[in-house]
Amino acid sequence: MADDAKPRVKVPKSAKAGETVTIKALISHKMESGQRKDADGNLIPRSIINRFTCELNGANVVDVAIDPAVSTNPYFEFDAKIDAAGEFKFTWYDDDGSVYEDTKPIEVS
Repeated sequence: MADDAKPRVKVPKSAKAGETVTIKALISHKMESGQRKDADGNLIPRSIINRFTCELNGANVVDVAIDPAVSTNPYFEFDAKIDAAGEFKFTWYDDDGSVYEDTKPIEVS
């Protein structure tokens, strides 16, 4: 598990019914390729985020498979149509089996 992995998301606090809003999601993560060596010459184990998902009230909004060539601190920006108030759930999956989650509510005005 990457000890310094930190998810950050930006979701509007409210939207009108039927409105499309922009969602921003970033995770601070080193994305270690498994090809570098430490000071003693030992390979540093691979640890990359390989999948990112976002759900709104349990419905899939986005599901992204991430290749090893992605840079550190992967950032995603996407739009979501808001039909009802609820909660966004963001999930990042690491090669080492770690799962990082964050949630953000949104109200309908």
